[in-house]
Amino acid sequence: MKKSIFLQEVGDTPINRVWSFLIIHSEYDYSMKDIARFANVGYTTLKTIWKDFSTRNIVVLTRTVGKAKMYKLNRDNLVVEKFIDYYWAVVAAVVKKENSLETQASSSNTSLPVSVKSV
Repeated sequence: MKKSIFLQEVGDTPINRVWSFLIIHSEYDYSMKDIARFANVGYTTLKTIWKDFSTRNIVVLTRTVGKAKMYKLNRDNLVVEKFIDYYWAVVAAVVKKENSLETQASSSNTSLPVSVKSV
């Protein structure tokens, strides 16, 4: 599985994978089992991270479906909102840098003939 731009830039750690998954899929709620699976994090590791996330009110319980408790990112928490801003700022900075490199590379090739007709 290909890493996201955020994970490539800041590091592919379990906590960053959880953050990335929760931010990208913040409109929906998920069980811890699904979060572990989709974020590619071991369930035991997620339980350790989850303790901290729950204590700091980063995630909130939205509903219970059978025995499964469903959670989502707490968008009312100022720390969460700032981290989301940071996440997208990192992604935007990398994309901007890559686009400027592509522009520089394509502009250096403009002196070459594009076709036989331009020779």
